[in-house]
Amino acid sequence: MFESLKSITEIPDLRKRMLFTMGMLAVYRLGAFIPTPGINSQVFEQLFNSMGSSSLFGLLAMFSGGSLRRMTVFALGIMPYITASIILQLLTVVSPHLEKLQKEGELGRKKITDYTRWMTVGLSAFQAFGIAVALEKQTLVSGGASIVMNPGMGFVIKTVLTLTTGSIFIMWLGEQITARGIGNGMSLLIFAGIVVGLPRAVGDLYEKVFVNHTWNLLVLFVLLVFMAVIVGGIVFMERGERRIPIQYAKRVVGRRVVGGVSTHLPLKVNSGGVMPIIFAVSILTFPQTLNLFHLEQSANVLIRYIGMGFEWFTKQFAWGEPLYTVTYIIMIIFFAHFYLSIIYNPDDVADNVRKQGGFMPGIRPGKRTADYLDDVLTKITWVGGFYLAAVALIPEIMLAGLRLNHLPGAVGLFFDSHLPTWVLHGLNVNFYFGGTSLLIVVGVAMDTVQQVEAQLIMRHYEGFLKKGRTRGRRGT
Repeated sequence: MFESLKSITEIPDLRKRMLFTMGMLAVYRLGAFIPTPGINSQVFEQLFNSMGSSSLFGLLAMFSGGSLRRMTVFALGIMPYITASIILQLLTVVSPHLEKLQKEGELGRKKITDYTRWMTVGLSAFQAFGIAVALEKQTLVSGGASIVMNPGMGFVIKTVLTLTTGSIFIMWLGEQITARGIGNGMSLLIFAGIVVGLPRAVGDLYEKVFVNHTWNLLVLFVLLVFMAVIVGGIVFMERGERRIPIQYAKRVVGRRVVGGVSTHLPLKVNSGGVMPIIFAVSILTFPQTLNLFHLEQSANVLIRYIGMGFEWFTKQFAWGEPLYTVTYIIMIIFFAHFYLSIIYNPDDVADNVRKQGGFMPGIRPGKRTADYLDDVLTKITWVGGFYLAAVALIPEIMLAGLRLNHLPGAVGLFFDSHLPTWVLHGLNVNFYFGGTSLLIVVGVAMDTVQQVEAQLIMRHYEGFLKKGRTRGRRGT
């Protein structure tokens, strides 16, 4: 390990890339402490803590690296860019123009990137406007100081410009890291935002065990073991793949005989990574985003009824409620299959294998091969979907329980009287790295180590692992 780290410093190009990446991450963290003008950050943090259980604010806080909690210039984080990327990926399926651009190679991808940037600007402005309007309507006062110092149109315009500019700057930082640094820039920004809270979590554990004595050493040990098991399970599943054997027939190319070899086609169990979870949470929290505008207080009758509908949805599908949990699981599994259909085309894979003179033993080339790949992918994606749902929900269930007693009528009373308290209300264990954040941290770490290894091996240096090579989330 130490020899490999030393090798990084001995390669000028790799050393520059590593230093550039760390420098950009340092700039990103610096912006997380610059407050948005016109807002009392301390009072806002108290308000945020009072509604921190909301999945909307929890998700935004995770992707912003804590900037939203303090309402800094980077409060929106990378979430608008991720949402824009998701929307364009979905539109690629139904839009012939985007589908054509996607098949045009590098030029088409650059055009789609431009669309993503402009959509990021629009989404950032929309979210910033919603936040500004919602903050003006908040009545929380702490110690005589309100959240917004000078309400009015000037505050709204200033907040929209500040937060939108911050989101655009974060997008630029991510693109610069991808082009001139190591790893995927957007993923590393999310990674940095999550990991930066680890010292605070360690301090919180120390205070609970050794200062307040709310936990004993046994509880701490069980929690640490559970975290290790979850991380190990994520690594195991992220590296899991189904290998489809492929045989290449011998053929003559010029004066050479090529082919006649056996290889395999790796199909990952979790091909979509964390994207199905992000899709599901984005849809579940969209009504909560609109609820920030307080539509139920509008003078227009139609808008008021729409606002009341969003308010009802927010209450019924609140974090930890039974409807939220069931819908969350169904949507994660659905989007695992849906996202796979976007990024993986069995017909194209089967056609490429046939053109290269390859075939799968016992399966005819062409349509039969494509159908076989589609069937295998569907089966392993079911496993991947349930795995994602378990990773996302187990930490939440530990903290808040299943809350089956909140079901209406006799059903809720039955569960309330027959199930233990810890099942209904959780163990009140604050699992710092939630399932989504753990998946991001482990996946990004594996991908980054893999890219550094590739750079070292390309220059005839040993990688970090001498007995084997890591396989990132894409299985390459």
